[in-house]
Amino acid sequence: MPGARRGCGPPGGRRSDEGFVTAETAVVLPVLVVFAMALVWGLLAVAAQIQCVDAARSGARAAARQDPDGAVVELAREAAPRGARVTVAREGGLVRVAVVAEPPALHGLPFEVRAEAVASVERAVGAEP
Repeated sequence: MPGARRGCGPPGGRRSDEGFVTAETAVVLPVLVVFAMALVWGLLAVAAQIQCVDAARSGARAAARQDPDGAVVELAREAAPRGARVTVAREGGLVRVAVVAEPPALHGLPFEVRAEAVASVERAVGAEP
């Protein structure tokens, strides 16, 4: 049968792929958007972690200088992400400052960034040993 067509393509044996590009774009584009959003959220979480580390370190330095706990907490909160919880604990000759915060953007997730710093208490000049 010389005039019989094979397959579903148009006459002449050439098939059109015009619909495949649209279908592939419809599938790939949402995946790329979700990937980009996850990447941005990850970067924001890392930035919040770095802020927590800086806040804990600055708080531990202030506590090591024998600053009052209220001043240490205030200093650490200034460097920490918004809404962070700061705790100060003194154990013998050490001070421990912990900073815990929720990452930005997705507050509904059960995920927190946390940093802790420990410093040795400095002795004041002229103080008794």
